[in-house]
Amino acid sequence: MTQILQDILKLSVSERILIVEAIWDSIAEGERGIDLSSETKQIIDERLELHRKNPTEGSSWNDIKARINSQL
Repeated sequence: MTQILQDILKLSVSERILIVEAIWDSIAEGERGIDLSSETKQIIDERLELHRKNPTEGSSWNDIKARINSQL
């Protein structure tokens, strides 16, 4: 295990989540051409269609974050 990873694992859960979010954001910004398998694309298309049919169903991002934060 690298020293950086060891240092990260010493942080609190909320601090590690912030690092994961920052890493994910940097990946999303840099990778515009991620190849998806046909199965993954089909799942995404199906979920998008379900959302289009009923856009009010489900939870908002704020609700999801609140649930996650309440578990930390």
